[in-house]
Amino acid sequence: MLYIGLKHLHTTVATLTVLLFILRGGWMAVGSSMLQRKWVKILPHVIDTTLLLTAFATAWIGWRYPVVPHDWITAKVVALVAYIVLGIIALKRGRTATVRVTAFVAALAVYGYIVMVALYKTPLPI
Repeated sequence: MLYIGLKHLHTTVATLTVLLFILRGGWMAVGSSMLQRKWVKILPHVIDTTLLLTAFATAWIGWRYPVVPHDWITAKVVALVAYIVLGIIALKRGRTATVRVTAFVAALAVYGYIVMVALYKTPLPI
């Protein structure tokens, strides 16, 4: 029962993180002052920390990862790192609008890959 609860929490938080990322990307695109609000700066860290904690807990309880390796979980972890780096470039570090938009779209593509890997439990879900 704990596993199912963690899995549902994890998928809910994963959805929240991408929705907030899209919202922040939209605000960035239009130059909104909303990006300077305190809650906008704090909430992504809370959501992402919860996402990581539930991911590790779900992986450990469900599959004893990393003791028992699973290629698809490793693929999700590597893709998550790519998603984070691309998100940082898209929302903070990109020097030009073209770089930011490209990183934003790439981050969303990586997020889609992570979802596909999770659904099909294989590193090559296509």
